[in-house]
Amino acid sequence: MLPLLIALAALPPFPPQPEGVPWPAEDWPTAELGADVDSKTLVSLVEAATKGDPKLGETRAVVVIHRGHLVLERYADGFTKDTRLISWSVAKSITHALVGIAVKQGLVDPGKPMGSTHWKPGHPLASVPWRNWLQMNDGQDYTEFTDRGIAYSDAPRKLFGPGRLDVAAYCAALPKIHEPGKHWNYNSCGVVLMDDALTNLVAPQADPGTRREKMRKWMFESLFDPLGMRATTPQFDAQGLVYGSAQIYATARDFARFGYLYLRDGVWNGTRLLPEGWADFGRMGDLNDDSDKYGAGFWLTSAEAKAKGQPEDAFRGLGFDGQVVLVQPSKDLVIVRLGRFGDVGHNWDDLAEWMTKLTKAFPMR
Repeated sequence: MLPLLIALAALPPFPPQPEGVPWPAEDWPTAELGADVDSKTLVSLVEAATKGDPKLGETRAVVVIHRGHLVLERYADGFTKDTRLISWSVAKSITHALVGIAVKQGLVDPGKPMGSTHWKPGHPLASVPWRNWLQMNDGQDYTEFTDRGIAYSDAPRKLFGPGRLDVAAYCAALPKIHEPGKHWNYNSCGVVLMDDALTNLVAPQADPGTRREKMRKWMFESLFDPLGMRATTPQFDAQGLVYGSAQIYATARDFARFGYLYLRDGVWNGTRLLPEGWADFGRMGDLNDDSDKYGAGFWLTSAEAKAKGQPEDAFRGLGFDGQVVLVQPSKDLVIVRLGRFGDVGHNWDDLAEWMTKLTKAFPMR
């Protein structure tokens, strides 16, 4: 436990809601950029991106929240604050929140096995705890990124190929190849299985239609409605399973609300929605693992990224095509970027550099 306490002590604490600043209700409280912000650089970067930048592809929406206020918002032509845009894997961060809420409600113990109705007793993966699935060191054989071509990636196969009608069944069939906690591997199927397990807790032994409606109701009552994320639209498969690893649609402001929940340590307008320490769990890597780039449901700033000047304490929900929800506690900052990449090979590196320039425009709090 001591190494974890030391690591947490090195992280800036989550900032409290600034005195006199209202929480977002139907709309965000707005403010002009502060005098201590490099406004010229910030606005120039954002406006250039939303007009089209070959390095960044198509930036459709940018929302910046600083010290509790919406201070900058820009959209590409054809997009507005009311446009729902796809999350892709930012949805994995939302699943982290949903599991946390289930923990707070007493439905889940993160240290106990998650299990799956698709596995028979004694299945090699049945004993893997929720925590390992959240940290993606579960040991399952899953391939997302491969040089062999899209046909060898489980990501499109589960969503659009043989798994499209029953995503959880496809994911549950992938074998165990590592001991839990020993090897980090990006695992979208692990998130699918978490959402399936959550759905079975919320709607046990229900038909697909009932599963979908009960899970949707629980998600809104537990998370989306309290945050005011009323435009959010989660997608479900034919078995009533929410695509919690990818396909959630929301406005840029709704994604900012989600990031703001984590910036405020899981508290919203005086009410604790996430268990105490859950947001810290999201921004902490597994100290027994060989990965410093991923916490639980969120991407961290690795040693390599820190060497490139990226903000050390920032953590991010990231999704295909450059969807980003960045949270930086040391600057009381949330930045959302939604869009689509072009065919340039270094889009993520270019986007990271651009996001870093945005964060550097803001002072330390």
